[in-house]
Amino acid sequence: MRFMTKIRTERRADALSKERIVEAAIAILDQDGEGALTFRALAARLATGSGAIYWHVADKQDLLAAATDHVIAQVTAQVTTKAVKGATPQEAIRALALGVFDAIDAHPWVGGQLSRDPFQYAVLRILEGVGGQVQALGVPQQAQFNAATALMSFILGLAGQYAAGAEFHARGMDRTTALRAVAAKWAQLDPIEHPFVRQVAAVLPEHDDREQFLAGIDLILAGIESVR
Repeated sequence: MRFMTKIRTERRADALSKERIVEAAIAILDQDGEGALTFRALAARLATGSGAIYWHVADKQDLLAAATDHVIAQVTAQVTTKAVKGATPQEAIRALALGVFDAIDAHPWVGGQLSRDPFQYAVLRILEGVGGQVQALGVPQQAQFNAATALMSFILGLAGQYAAGAEFHARGMDRTTALRAVAAKWAQLDPIEHPFVRQVAAVLPEHDDREQFLAGIDLILAGIESVR
């Protein structure tokens, strides 16, 4: 009897693939945020028991890493396809960076996960994508690591910003309202000690995040060009 129960359990675990679990986790994360992702909620969505889920993932952190990797893998796959079609290395880097930007914009929890663990596989995917294009640019080998990690640091900095921004949404504040509150505080700073910050306070609430992000990527690429 125990032997038959074990067979049924194994068959059930096989039928419930890790891909299905990850897709269900992403749906919960997108709808209700990271706090809502529990194995109980996941089991209810999948109409299964928690034991079947543990067959494929060790814990919540393992599940978050797998969900993040699933999202980033789609980004890198799209960029690889574009690169094969004849994009320049600079265009491929911009496409990868903007792909990550858009992925974090669509899935804010991805930003939190990327910023928490810089050595997870999703980050390695981004580094490989950036590094391959840095090599294609003809950057000397001794400068490739610094060039690639400069781009990576900028991209992961975005991830951290979006993770922090998600807290405003959790408190019911939209982006413009939150930035206006920050800008108002900046405008009250001492004009002698903080002349520049007071100046940019006027543009902070309405600036375009995506446009600003791409401008930063272009500045880094310009620096890499000088090294090459």
